[in-house]
Amino acid sequence: MSVVAGQRMPRRRAVGVAVALALALPAAACSGGAGPAAHGSVTSAPSAVAGTQPFPVAENGRPGTSAWRITDLGPADAIDGYADRQSVLPGQSFRLYVSTTATSFRVDAFRFGWYSGHQARLVWASARVPGQRQTAVRITPGTHMVTAPWRPSMTITTTDWPAGSYLLRLDAPRAERYVPITVRSASTAGAVVILNDNTTWQAYNAWGGYSLYQGPDGLPSDRGYAVSFDRPYDGDGAVRFLAFDEAAIALAERTGVPLAYETDVDIDQHPAILAGARAVISLGHDEYYSQAMRSALLTARNAGTNLAFLGANAIYRHIRFADRDRIVICYKDAAIDPLYGRDNAETTQQWRDPPDPRPESVLVGVFYECNPVSAPWVVYDPSNWIFAGTGARRGERFPGMVGPEYDRLNPAVPFPRPMQVLAHSPLACDGFSTFSDSGYYTVASGAGVFASGTMRWVCAMRGASCGHGLTRAAERFVDRATQNLLRAFAAGPAGRTHPAQDNVARLKPPGISGLANGID
Repeated sequence: MSVVAGQRMPRRRAVGVAVALALALPAAACSGGAGPAAHGSVTSAPSAVAGTQPFPVAENGRPGTSAWRITDLGPADAIDGYADRQSVLPGQSFRLYVSTTATSFRVDAFRFGWYSGHQARLVWASARVPGQRQTAVRITPGTHMVTAPWRPSMTITTTDWPAGSYLLRLDAPRAERYVPITVRSASTAGAVVILNDNTTWQAYNAWGGYSLYQGPDGLPSDRGYAVSFDRPYDGDGAVRFLAFDEAAIALAERTGVPLAYETDVDIDQHPAILAGARAVISLGHDEYYSQAMRSALLTARNAGTNLAFLGANAIYRHIRFADRDRIVICYKDAAIDPLYGRDNAETTQQWRDPPDPRPESVLVGVFYECNPVSAPWVVYDPSNWIFAGTGARRGERFPGMVGPEYDRLNPAVPFPRPMQVLAHSPLACDGFSTFSDSGYYTVASGAGVFASGTMRWVCAMRGASCGHGLTRAAERFVDRATQNLLRAFAAGPAGRTHPAQDNVARLKPPGISGLANGID
Protein backbone atom coordinates (compact mmCIF):
# COMPACT_ATOMS: atom_id res chain seq x y z
CA MET A 1 0.00 0.00 0.00
CA SER A 2 1.28 3.48 -0.73
CA VAL A 3 0.50 7.12 -1.34
CA VAL A 4 1.05 8.29 -4.93
CA ALA A 5 0.06 11.28 -7.01
CA GLY A 6 -1.66 13.08 -4.17
CA GLN A 7 -3.83 10.16 -3.08
CA ARG A 8 -4.27 9.74 0.64
CA MET A 9 -4.49 6.10 1.61
CA PRO A 10 -5.74 4.86 4.99
CA ARG A 11 -3.25 4.08 7.73
CA ARG A 12 -2.28 0.43 7.89
CA ARG A 13 -0.46 -1.61 10.48
CA ALA A 14 1.16 -5.00 10.03
CA VAL A 15 -1.20 -7.32 11.89
CA GLY A 16 0.58 -9.64 14.25
CA VAL A 17 1.70 -13.11 13.43
CA ALA A 18 5.35 -12.74 14.42
CA VAL A 19 5.38 -15.29 17.21
CA ALA A 20 3.26 -17.77 15.23
CA LEU A 21 5.60 -17.45 12.28
CA ALA A 22 8.65 -18.06 14.40
CA LEU A 23 7.08 -21.30 15.62
CA ALA A 24 5.45 -22.42 12.37
CA LEU A 25 8.26 -21.92 9.87
CA PRO A 26 11.28 -24.21 9.88
CA ALA A 27 14.77 -22.77 9.80
CA ALA A 28 15.27 -24.42 6.41
CA ALA A 29 12.95 -21.80 4.92
CA CYS A 30 15.80 -19.32 5.16
CA SER A 31 18.58 -21.52 3.89
CA GLY A 32 20.51 -20.65 0.75
CA GLY A 33 20.53 -24.21 -0.56
CA ALA A 34 19.53 -25.24 -4.03
CA GLY A 35 15.86 -24.75 -4.86
CA PRO A 36 13.58 -26.81 -7.09
CA ALA A 37 14.55 -27.27 -10.70
CA ALA A 38 13.37 -24.67 -13.20
CA HIS A 39 10.52 -25.55 -15.56
CA GLY A 40 10.10 -25.02 -19.28
CA SER A 41 12.67 -23.83 -21.76
CA VAL A 42 14.36 -20.67 -22.97
CA THR A 43 14.63 -20.51 -26.73
CA SER A 44 16.50 -17.43 -27.84
CA ALA A 45 18.99 -14.78 -26.84
CA PRO A 46 18.11 -11.40 -25.31
CA SER A 47 16.95 -8.69 -27.69
CA ALA A 48 19.82 -6.66 -29.08
CA VAL A 49 20.14 -3.46 -31.05
CA ALA A 50 22.16 -3.32 -34.26
CA GLY A 51 25.63 -1.87 -33.84
CA THR A 52 28.91 -2.63 -32.16
CA GLN A 53 27.80 -1.66 -28.66
CA PRO A 54 25.73 -3.96 -26.45
CA PHE A 55 22.09 -3.43 -25.57
CA PRO A 56 21.06 -1.05 -24.04
CA VAL A 57 24.12 1.15 -24.71
CA ALA A 58 23.49 1.31 -28.46
CA GLU A 59 19.75 1.79 -27.93
CA ASN A 60 20.34 4.76 -25.64
CA GLY A 61 22.63 6.31 -28.24
CA ARG A 62 19.58 6.84 -30.44
CA PRO A 63 17.81 10.23 -30.38
CA GLY A 64 15.52 10.66 -27.40
CA THR A 65 12.68 13.06 -26.77
CA SER A 66 11.26 14.89 -23.77
CA ALA A 67 7.93 15.22 -25.59
CA TRP A 68 6.59 11.97 -24.10
CA ARG A 69 4.90 13.78 -21.23
CA ILE A 70 1.17 14.39 -21.15
CA THR A 71 0.36 18.09 -21.30
CA ASP A 72 -3.47 17.99 -21.24
CA LEU A 73 -5.54 15.24 -19.58
CA GLY A 74 -8.79 16.83 -20.67
CA PRO A 75 -12.16 15.74 -19.25
CA ALA A 76 -12.40 12.41 -17.44
CA ASP A 77 -14.06 10.56 -20.33
CA ALA A 78 -12.23 12.33 -23.18
CA ILE A 79 -10.03 9.33 -23.99
CA ASP A 80 -9.15 6.05 -22.28
CA GLY A 81 -7.61 2.82 -23.45
CA TYR A 82 -6.09 -0.54 -22.58
CA ALA A 83 -4.16 -3.32 -24.31
CA ASP A 84 -5.17 -6.98 -24.46
CA ARG A 85 -1.67 -8.08 -23.42
CA GLN A 86 0.58 -7.06 -20.54
CA SER A 87 3.63 -7.89 -22.61
CA VAL A 88 4.66 -9.14 -26.04
CA LEU A 89 7.87 -10.41 -27.57
CA PRO A 90 9.51 -8.11 -30.13
CA GLY A 91 7.60 -8.39 -33.40
CA GLN A 92 4.40 -9.72 -31.82
CA SER A 93 1.08 -7.88 -32.05
CA PHE A 94 -1.47 -6.74 -29.50
CA ARG A 95 -4.90 -5.17 -29.72
CA LEU A 96 -5.66 -1.72 -28.37
CA TYR A 97 -9.11 -0.78 -27.06
CA VAL A 98 -9.88 2.95 -26.99
CA SER A 99 -12.89 5.00 -26.00
CA THR A 100 -12.92 8.69 -26.87
CA THR A 101 -15.38 11.52 -27.33
CA ALA A 102 -13.18 12.81 -30.16
CA THR A 103 -13.81 11.98 -33.80
CA SER A 104 -10.24 10.73 -34.18
CA PHE A 105 -7.07 10.03 -32.21
CA ARG A 106 -3.54 8.84 -32.77
CA VAL A 107 -1.06 6.71 -30.83
CA ASP A 108 2.62 7.36 -30.10
CA ALA A 109 4.77 4.57 -28.61
CA PHE A 110 7.60 5.69 -26.31
CA ARG A 111 10.31 3.35 -25.03
CA PHE A 112 11.71 4.41 -21.66
CA GLY A 113 15.42 4.58 -20.87
CA TRP A 114 18.10 7.25 -20.46
CA TYR A 115 18.52 8.80 -23.93
CA SER A 116 20.89 11.59 -22.79
CA GLY A 117 18.45 12.62 -20.09
CA HIS A 118 15.33 12.74 -22.28
CA GLN A 119 14.16 9.47 -20.67
CA ALA A 120 12.27 8.15 -23.69
CA ARG A 121 12.48 7.53 -27.43
CA LEU A 122 9.60 7.73 -29.90
CA VAL A 123 9.65 4.27 -31.47
CA TRP A 124 6.41 4.28 -33.46
CA ALA A 125 3.51 6.57 -34.33
CA SER A 126 0.17 5.74 -35.89
CA ALA A 127 -1.84 7.66 -38.41
CA ARG A 128 -5.02 9.24 -37.12
CA VAL A 129 -7.64 6.61 -36.29
CA PRO A 130 -11.43 7.13 -36.19
CA GLY A 131 -12.63 7.58 -32.60
CA GLN A 132 -15.67 6.07 -30.95
CA ARG A 133 -17.25 6.44 -27.55
CA GLN A 134 -17.41 3.07 -25.77
CA THR A 135 -19.35 3.30 -22.53
CA ALA A 136 -19.88 -0.36 -21.67
CA VAL A 137 -18.73 -1.26 -18.15
CA ARG A 138 -19.40 -4.64 -16.55
CA ILE A 139 -19.24 -5.14 -12.77
CA THR A 140 -19.21 -8.76 -11.62
CA PRO A 141 -21.51 -9.31 -8.62
CA GLY A 142 -19.80 -10.58 -5.51
CA THR A 143 -16.24 -9.67 -6.47
CA HIS A 144 -17.00 -6.16 -7.84
CA MET A 145 -14.60 -6.83 -10.69
CA VAL A 146 -14.77 -4.11 -13.36
CA THR A 147 -14.24 -4.89 -17.04
CA ALA A 148 -14.64 -2.76 -20.15
CA PRO A 149 -16.05 -5.07 -22.88
CA TRP A 150 -15.19 -2.76 -25.75
CA ARG A 151 -14.57 -3.32 -29.44
CA PRO A 152 -10.90 -3.27 -30.47
CA SER A 153 -9.79 -0.01 -32.06
CA MET A 154 -6.58 -1.18 -33.72
CA THR A 155 -3.92 -3.88 -33.80
CA ILE A 156 -0.33 -2.81 -33.23
CA THR A 157 2.65 -4.88 -34.35
CA THR A 158 5.93 -4.33 -32.50
CA THR A 159 8.25 -4.78 -35.47
CA ASP A 160 11.66 -3.26 -34.69
CA TRP A 161 10.61 -2.42 -31.13
CA PRO A 162 13.50 -3.41 -28.82
CA ALA A 163 12.74 -4.99 -25.45
CA GLY A 164 11.82 -2.46 -22.81
CA SER A 165 9.11 -0.65 -20.87
CA TYR A 166 6.79 1.39 -23.10
CA LEU A 167 4.00 3.87 -22.72
CA LEU A 168 1.53 4.33 -25.56
CA ARG A 169 0.26 7.89 -25.50
CA LEU A 170 -3.28 8.27 -26.81
CA ASP A 171 -3.63 11.73 -28.33
CA ALA A 172 -7.05 13.24 -29.02
CA PRO A 173 -7.68 16.96 -29.45
CA ARG A 174 -7.14 18.48 -25.99
CA ALA A 175 -6.92 15.11 -24.20
CA GLU A 176 -4.17 12.52 -23.65
CA ARG A 177 -3.75 9.26 -21.72
CA TYR A 178 -1.15 6.51 -21.40
CA VAL A 179 -1.43 2.76 -21.91
CA PRO A 180 1.53 0.71 -20.56
CA ILE A 181 2.95 -2.22 -22.51
CA THR A 182 6.18 -4.19 -21.99
CA VAL A 183 8.13 -5.64 -24.88
CA ARG A 184 9.64 -8.53 -23.02
CA SER A 185 12.92 -10.33 -23.56
CA ALA A 186 12.83 -13.86 -24.97
CA SER A 187 15.72 -14.78 -22.66
CA THR A 188 17.21 -13.26 -19.53
CA ALA A 189 20.43 -15.28 -19.59
CA GLY A 190 23.42 -13.11 -18.67
CA ALA A 191 21.24 -10.05 -18.08
CA VAL A 192 19.90 -7.91 -15.25
CA VAL A 193 16.11 -8.24 -15.37
CA ILE A 194 13.91 -5.17 -14.92
CA LEU A 195 10.63 -6.50 -13.53
CA ASN A 196 7.57 -4.34 -14.19
CA ASP A 197 5.12 -4.69 -11.28
CA ASN A 198 1.85 -4.86 -13.26
CA THR A 199 -0.14 -6.75 -10.63
CA THR A 200 0.44 -3.95 -8.12
CA TRP A 201 -0.54 -1.31 -10.68
CA GLN A 202 -3.80 -3.18 -11.22
CA ALA A 203 -4.50 -3.73 -7.51
CA TYR A 204 -4.62 0.05 -6.97
CA ASN A 205 -6.44 0.80 -10.21
CA ALA A 206 -9.85 2.30 -9.38
CA TRP A 207 -11.03 2.82 -12.97
CA GLY A 208 -14.75 2.02 -13.15
CA GLY A 209 -15.20 2.51 -9.39
CA TYR A 210 -13.48 -0.49 -7.79
CA SER A 211 -9.94 -1.45 -6.84
CA LEU A 212 -8.66 -3.98 -4.33
CA TYR A 213 -8.71 -1.11 -1.81
CA GLN A 214 -11.99 0.70 -2.24
CA GLY A 215 -15.34 0.99 -3.95
CA PRO A 216 -17.10 4.02 -5.45
CA ASP A 217 -17.60 5.51 -1.99
CA GLY A 218 -13.85 5.46 -1.34
CA LEU A 219 -14.21 3.05 1.58
CA PRO A 220 -12.51 -0.35 1.96
CA SER A 221 -15.76 -1.96 3.10
CA ASP A 222 -17.00 -1.87 -0.50
CA ARG A 223 -13.76 -2.85 -2.24
CA GLY A 224 -13.21 -5.33 -5.02
CA TYR A 225 -11.96 -8.89 -4.47
CA ALA A 226 -10.82 -9.31 -8.08
CA VAL A 227 -9.50 -6.86 -10.64
CA SER A 228 -9.21 -7.23 -14.40
CA PHE A 229 -6.58 -6.08 -16.88
CA ASP A 230 -9.43 -5.65 -19.38
CA ARG A 231 -9.98 -2.02 -18.48
CA PRO A 232 -7.98 1.23 -18.58
CA TYR A 233 -5.80 2.39 -15.69
CA ASP A 234 -7.04 5.36 -13.70
CA GLY A 235 -5.53 8.86 -13.67
CA ASP A 236 -3.25 9.47 -16.61
CA GLY A 237 -2.96 5.71 -17.19
CA ALA A 238 0.59 5.37 -15.83
CA VAL A 239 0.54 6.92 -12.36
CA ARG A 240 2.35 4.05 -10.66
CA PHE A 241 4.82 3.34 -13.45
CA LEU A 242 5.95 6.97 -13.41
CA ALA A 243 6.06 7.14 -9.60
CA PHE A 244 7.85 3.87 -8.83
CA ASP A 245 9.52 2.50 -11.98
CA GLU A 246 10.57 5.11 -14.53
CA ALA A 247 13.50 6.72 -12.65
CA ALA A 248 15.07 3.34 -11.87
CA ILE A 249 14.78 2.26 -15.51
CA ALA A 250 16.49 5.46 -16.67
CA LEU A 251 19.33 4.90 -14.21
CA ALA A 252 19.76 1.23 -15.14
CA GLU A 253 19.96 2.05 -18.84
CA ARG A 254 22.40 4.91 -18.17
CA THR A 255 24.61 2.50 -16.22
CA GLY A 256 24.94 0.36 -19.35
CA VAL A 257 24.71 -3.10 -17.78
CA PRO A 258 23.10 -5.84 -19.93
CA LEU A 259 19.35 -5.62 -19.35
CA ALA A 260 16.29 -7.77 -20.00
CA TYR A 261 12.66 -6.79 -19.45
CA GLU A 262 9.80 -8.87 -18.04
CA THR A 263 6.57 -8.27 -16.14
CA ASP A 264 5.51 -10.06 -12.99
CA VAL A 265 2.74 -11.68 -15.06
CA ASP A 266 5.44 -13.13 -17.33
CA ILE A 267 7.21 -14.88 -14.48
CA ASP A 268 3.88 -16.37 -13.37
CA GLN A 269 3.29 -17.72 -16.87
CA HIS A 270 6.90 -18.63 -17.65
CA PRO A 271 8.87 -19.16 -14.40
CA ALA A 272 11.84 -20.59 -16.33
CA ILE A 273 12.33 -17.25 -18.08
CA LEU A 274 14.66 -16.25 -15.22
CA ALA A 275 17.05 -19.14 -15.94
CA GLY A 276 20.58 -17.78 -16.19
CA ALA A 277 19.67 -14.22 -15.23
CA ARG A 278 22.43 -12.36 -13.40
CA ALA A 279 19.95 -10.38 -11.31
CA VAL A 280 16.27 -9.48 -10.95
CA ILE A 281 15.37 -5.90 -10.01
CA SER A 282 12.07 -5.40 -8.18
CA LEU A 283 11.12 -1.74 -8.51
CA GLY A 284 9.57 0.80 -6.14
CA HIS A 285 6.28 -0.89 -5.21
CA ASP A 286 6.06 -4.62 -5.91
CA GLU A 287 3.43 -5.84 -3.45
CA TYR A 288 1.20 -8.46 -5.13
CA TYR A 289 2.67 -11.93 -5.78
CA SER A 290 1.27 -15.26 -6.86
CA GLN A 291 2.77 -18.54 -5.73
CA ALA A 292 4.44 -19.01 -9.13
CA MET A 293 5.92 -15.50 -9.05
CA ARG A 294 7.35 -15.97 -5.57
CA SER A 295 8.69 -19.43 -6.42
CA ALA A 296 10.33 -18.09 -9.56
CA LEU A 297 12.33 -15.57 -7.52
CA LEU A 298 13.24 -18.12 -4.87
CA THR A 299 14.38 -20.64 -7.49
CA ALA A 300 16.43 -17.97 -9.28
CA ARG A 301 18.09 -16.86 -6.04
CA ASN A 302 18.96 -20.44 -5.12
CA ALA A 303 20.54 -20.87 -8.55
CA GLY A 304 22.80 -17.83 -8.08
CA THR A 305 20.68 -14.97 -9.44
CA ASN A 306 21.04 -11.78 -7.40
CA LEU A 307 17.90 -9.95 -6.26
CA ALA A 308 17.32 -6.27 -5.49
CA PHE A 309 14.18 -4.84 -3.92
CA LEU A 310 14.27 -1.09 -4.55
CA GLY A 311 11.03 -0.46 -2.66
CA ALA A 312 9.28 -1.59 0.49
CA ASN A 313 6.20 -3.76 1.12
CA ALA A 314 7.35 -6.26 -1.54
CA ILE A 315 5.72 -9.72 -1.77
CA TYR A 316 3.18 -8.71 0.91
CA ARG A 317 -0.13 -9.77 -0.67
CA HIS A 318 -0.76 -13.29 -1.94
CA ILE A 319 -2.73 -13.35 -5.19
CA ARG A 320 -3.86 -15.90 -7.72
CA PHE A 321 -4.75 -15.46 -11.37
CA ALA A 322 -7.74 -16.44 -13.49
CA ASP A 323 -8.74 -16.16 -17.16
CA ARG A 324 -5.24 -16.66 -18.59
CA ASP A 325 -3.76 -14.19 -16.09
CA ARG A 326 -6.11 -11.35 -17.09
CA ILE A 327 -7.76 -11.43 -13.64
CA VAL A 328 -6.00 -10.86 -10.30
CA ILE A 329 -7.82 -12.29 -7.25
CA CYS A 330 -7.05 -11.09 -3.73
CA TYR A 331 -9.52 -11.36 -0.84
CA LYS A 332 -6.90 -10.16 1.72
CA ASP A 333 -8.56 -12.44 4.26
CA ALA A 334 -8.35 -16.23 4.08
CA ALA A 335 -11.65 -16.70 5.90
CA ILE A 336 -13.67 -15.11 3.07
CA ASP A 337 -11.69 -16.68 0.22
CA PRO A 338 -13.71 -19.46 -1.49
CA LEU A 339 -10.59 -21.67 -1.41
CA TYR A 340 -10.34 -21.57 2.39
CA GLY A 341 -10.37 -25.12 3.73
CA ARG A 342 -9.97 -26.60 0.24
CA ASP A 343 -6.59 -25.23 -0.87
CA ASN A 344 -5.06 -23.23 1.94
CA ALA A 345 -1.76 -22.85 0.07
CA GLU A 346 -3.57 -20.63 -2.46
CA THR A 347 -5.85 -18.51 -0.27
CA THR A 348 -5.23 -14.81 -0.79
CA GLN A 349 -4.38 -13.17 2.51
CA GLN A 350 -1.06 -11.57 3.40
CA TRP A 351 1.79 -14.02 2.75
CA ARG A 352 2.78 -13.87 6.43
CA ASP A 353 -0.68 -14.77 7.74
CA PRO A 354 -2.40 -18.11 8.48
CA PRO A 355 -3.54 -20.60 7.31
CA ASP A 356 -0.16 -21.13 5.59
CA PRO A 357 2.18 -18.37 6.80
CA ARG A 358 5.16 -17.67 4.54
CA PRO A 359 6.53 -14.22 5.44
CA GLU A 360 8.21 -12.08 2.84
CA SER A 361 11.33 -11.81 5.02
CA VAL A 362 12.35 -15.33 3.98
CA LEU A 363 13.09 -13.91 0.53
CA VAL A 364 13.32 -10.13 0.88
CA GLY A 365 15.24 -10.26 4.15
CA VAL A 366 13.30 -7.43 5.81
CA PHE A 367 9.67 -7.38 6.94
CA TYR A 368 6.98 -4.80 6.13
CA GLU A 369 5.72 -2.89 9.15
CA CYS A 370 3.61 0.28 8.87
CA ASN A 371 2.53 3.41 6.98
CA PRO A 372 2.44 6.32 6.47
CA VAL A 373 5.72 7.82 7.60
CA SER A 374 8.27 10.32 6.38
CA ALA A 375 11.63 10.09 8.09
CA PRO A 376 15.37 10.38 7.43
CA TRP A 377 17.23 7.34 6.07
CA VAL A 378 20.22 6.83 8.39
CA VAL A 379 23.45 5.11 7.34
CA TYR A 380 24.42 2.28 9.70
CA ASP A 381 27.27 0.36 8.02
CA PRO A 382 29.13 2.54 5.47
CA SER A 383 31.79 -0.16 5.02
CA ASN A 384 29.54 -2.16 2.70
CA TRP A 385 30.61 -2.27 -0.95
CA ILE A 386 27.29 -0.83 -2.12
CA PHE A 387 28.32 2.50 -0.56
CA ALA A 388 31.73 2.68 -2.28
CA GLY A 389 32.38 6.16 -3.65
CA THR A 390 29.33 7.70 -1.98
CA GLY A 391 31.29 9.24 0.88
CA ALA A 392 28.62 7.93 3.25
CA ARG A 393 29.41 8.16 6.96
CA ARG A 394 27.88 6.24 9.83
CA GLY A 395 24.94 8.20 11.19
CA GLU A 396 24.59 10.33 8.05
CA ARG A 397 20.95 11.24 7.48
CA PHE A 398 19.04 11.76 4.25
CA PRO A 399 15.81 13.61 5.16
CA GLY A 400 12.50 12.27 3.83
CA MET A 401 14.01 9.15 2.24
CA VAL A 402 12.03 6.70 4.41
CA GLY A 403 8.36 6.56 3.51
CA PRO A 404 5.49 6.34 2.99
CA GLU A 405 5.83 2.62 3.73
CA TYR A 406 8.89 0.91 5.14
CA ASP A 407 10.35 -2.46 6.08
CA ARG A 408 12.51 -3.45 9.03
CA LEU A 409 14.62 -6.34 10.20
CA ASN A 410 12.38 -8.24 12.62
CA PRO A 411 14.12 -10.85 14.78
CA ALA A 412 10.78 -12.51 15.61
CA VAL A 413 10.37 -13.85 12.06
CA PRO A 414 12.66 -15.95 9.87
CA PHE A 415 15.23 -14.13 7.78
CA PRO A 416 18.40 -15.30 5.99
CA ARG A 417 21.86 -15.12 7.54
CA PRO A 418 24.41 -13.68 7.17
CA MET A 419 22.46 -10.41 7.16
CA GLN A 420 24.26 -7.08 6.95
CA VAL A 421 22.15 -4.10 8.00
CA LEU A 422 23.14 -1.08 5.90
CA ALA A 423 20.75 1.56 7.23
CA HIS A 424 18.94 1.66 10.57
CA SER A 425 16.53 4.59 10.65
CA PRO A 426 14.56 5.52 13.78
CA LEU A 427 10.98 6.65 13.21
CA ALA A 428 7.51 6.64 14.72
CA CYS A 429 4.47 5.14 13.03
CA ASP A 430 0.95 5.00 14.44
CA GLY A 431 2.24 6.01 17.87
CA PHE A 432 5.03 3.42 18.11
CA SER A 433 8.77 4.05 18.07
CA THR A 434 10.51 1.69 15.69
CA PHE A 435 13.03 1.52 12.82
CA SER A 436 13.29 1.11 9.09
CA ASP A 437 16.17 -1.07 7.89
CA SER A 438 17.99 -1.58 4.62
CA GLY A 439 19.77 -4.90 4.34
CA TYR A 440 22.02 -7.14 2.28
CA TYR A 441 22.35 -10.90 2.64
CA THR A 442 24.04 -13.70 0.73
CA VAL A 443 23.19 -17.38 0.32
CA ALA A 444 25.04 -20.60 -0.49
CA SER A 445 24.44 -20.28 -4.25
CA GLY A 446 26.45 -17.05 -4.19
CA ALA A 447 23.45 -14.83 -4.82
CA GLY A 448 23.31 -11.47 -3.07
CA VAL A 449 20.02 -9.85 -2.08
CA PHE A 450 19.57 -6.13 -1.37
CA ALA A 451 16.46 -4.54 0.13
CA SER A 452 16.18 -0.76 0.43
CA GLY A 453 13.48 -0.93 3.13
CA THR A 454 11.75 2.20 1.82
CA MET A 455 9.47 3.15 -1.06
CA ARG A 456 11.41 6.35 -1.65
CA TRP A 457 14.65 4.79 -2.90
CA VAL A 458 13.51 5.17 -6.52
CA CYS A 459 11.86 8.51 -5.84
CA ALA A 460 15.18 9.78 -4.42
CA MET A 461 16.70 9.29 -7.87
CA ARG A 462 14.75 12.44 -8.82
CA GLY A 463 16.26 14.47 -5.99
CA ALA A 464 14.30 17.52 -4.85
CA SER A 465 11.60 16.92 -7.46
CA CYS A 466 10.63 13.83 -5.45
CA GLY A 467 9.35 16.14 -2.72
CA HIS A 468 9.15 15.05 0.95
CA GLY A 469 12.31 17.01 1.77
CA LEU A 470 14.57 14.91 -0.48
CA THR A 471 17.78 16.70 -1.43
CA ARG A 472 20.38 16.68 -4.17
CA ALA A 473 22.70 14.90 -1.70
CA ALA A 474 20.20 12.02 -1.44
CA GLU A 475 19.97 11.89 -5.24
CA ARG A 476 23.76 11.64 -5.61
CA PHE A 477 23.99 8.99 -2.90
CA VAL A 478 21.23 6.76 -4.30
CA ASP A 479 22.51 7.21 -7.86
CA ARG A 480 26.01 5.98 -6.98
CA ALA A 481 24.85 3.22 -4.63
CA THR A 482 22.40 1.85 -7.20
CA GLN A 483 25.01 1.91 -9.95
CA ASN A 484 27.40 0.01 -7.66
CA LEU A 485 24.66 -2.52 -7.04
CA LEU A 486 23.76 -2.97 -10.71
CA ARG A 487 27.35 -3.35 -11.87
CA ALA A 488 28.24 -5.89 -9.19
CA PHE A 489 25.03 -7.84 -9.73
CA ALA A 490 25.58 -7.86 -13.51
CA ALA A 491 28.99 -9.50 -12.97
CA GLY A 492 27.50 -12.66 -11.45
CA PRO A 493 26.62 -14.02 -7.99
CA ALA A 494 27.60 -11.10 -5.78
CA GLY A 495 28.09 -13.21 -2.66
CA ARG A 496 31.23 -14.78 -4.13
CA THR A 497 33.06 -11.46 -4.21
CA HIS A 498 30.96 -9.49 -1.70
CA PRO A 499 29.80 -11.88 1.06
CA ALA A 500 27.51 -10.26 3.61
CA GLN A 501 29.16 -9.39 6.94
CA ASP A 502 26.55 -10.23 9.56
CA ASN A 503 26.07 -7.34 12.01
CA VAL A 504 22.60 -8.08 13.38
CA ALA A 505 23.85 -8.71 16.91
CA ARG A 506 25.23 -5.16 17.09
CA LEU A 507 21.89 -3.48 16.38
CA LYS A 508 20.63 -1.34 19.23
CA PRO A 509 17.92 -1.97 20.11
CA PRO A 510 17.56 -5.43 18.47
CA GLY A 511 14.08 -6.02 19.89
CA ILE A 512 10.63 -5.97 18.34
CA SER A 513 8.31 -2.99 18.29
CA GLY A 514 4.66 -3.19 19.28
CA LEU A 515 3.74 -2.92 15.61
CA ALA A 516 5.72 -5.98 14.63
CA ASN A 517 4.03 -7.90 17.44
CA GLY A 518 0.65 -6.82 16.15
CA ILE A 519 -0.36 -4.92 19.30
CA ASP A 520 -3.51 -2.91 18.60
